[in-house]
Amino acid sequence: MAPMLRSGNSRWRGLGRLTPWLLLLAGLVVVRLSKGAGFVDAYALLSRPFWPGSAQREWIVSANDLELKSRLTLLERDNERLRGLLALQQDGAADGVVSAAVISRRPRGWWQQLELGKGSLHGIARNDAVLGPGGLVGRVASSSPATARVKLLTAPGHEIGVWLPRSRRHGLLVGTGSSRPKLRFIDRDPDVRPGDLVSTSPASTLLPPNIPVGVVQAVDEQVTPSTAAVVQLIAAPEAIDWVQVMTR
Repeated sequence: MAPMLRSGNSRWRGLGRLTPWLLLLAGLVVVRLSKGAGFVDAYALLSRPFWPGSAQREWIVSANDLELKSRLTLLERDNERLRGLLALQQDGAADGVVSAAVISRRPRGWWQQLELGKGSLHGIARNDAVLGPGGLVGRVASSSPATARVKLLTAPGHEIGVWLPRSRRHGLLVGTGSSRPKLRFIDRDPDVRPGDLVSTSPASTLLPPNIPVGVVQAVDEQVTPSTAAVVQLIAAPEAIDWVQVMTR
């Protein structure tokens, strides 16, 4: 009888060793058939104490309100911009002025040039003045029948003659490759101060006179041989969608 007991015990031991693997296999089958619903329910039950309370709900509602207000503000600004563009196109119907859309810009030459969607077929030619909302942004560098390339006032080395209407002092506006070109004066005592308006010079032969260009932001009297100033352009070249070209 003793040998029979030993064989029975060995069988039970073998089944005991297989039981964890059988349970694991059964669990995998259940997960497969239920598509993990049990684990999701268990996770939800365990994580319930950490769900957002009333204070966190208020934060979420406040964030949603802030997002809606921000969207409304952006829509209002976009609406104002589109109204300005519409007015710009209507103003461009006058003789000698052509409205054109900016169709291309190069990221590496952002402060140097832009491409217009109109060209010589519309009367645009080299050296024509190009205006943005409020002031001069550059000159036409070249034109094809359907497009034109504009050299911006901010392009490195780009120079135009300007003056200060208040003091009637003349100078040279020089692009630096940034949003603020420099103004170099001819006179040693140019009588310039922050806030002075800068416009195209009446003595210029390339551009129409007295087109607004920018406002003096800072003055450097230590520069030799004469005083220099930093100018903030009225028409920001980095945010221009449409322009007006003054054809000659």
